[in-house]
Amino acid sequence: MDKCNRYNTLAEADRKVTYGGGSACDNALTGWYRFVGAAGTKMPTPPPGSQMCGTQAAGWLNGAHPTVAEGQVTRQVCYHYQSNTCFYPNNIGV
Repeated sequence: MDKCNRYNTLAEADRKVTYGGGSACDNALTGWYRFVGAAGTKMPTPPPGSQMCGTQAAGWLNGAHPTVAEGQVTRQVCYHYQSNTCFYPNNIGV
């Protein structure tokens, strides 16, 4: 898949870092995604807090967003669950 032109979107307001908790779970997301519209424009880089972004364990990018010059990079995603800010980390392409 051409990740720059063919991707899935996350556009719902409950995806935004300022949105309160919920019970949603994205353990089946695969492919490339882009935050747009009411969801904001980027995955958060500081831990958002437990019970944010419409879920119990909100994901956040543990590292900086890449520049255009850097191209695709690998970054760690952590999940803020209760008092653990890096619960069940995994690596993704950004």
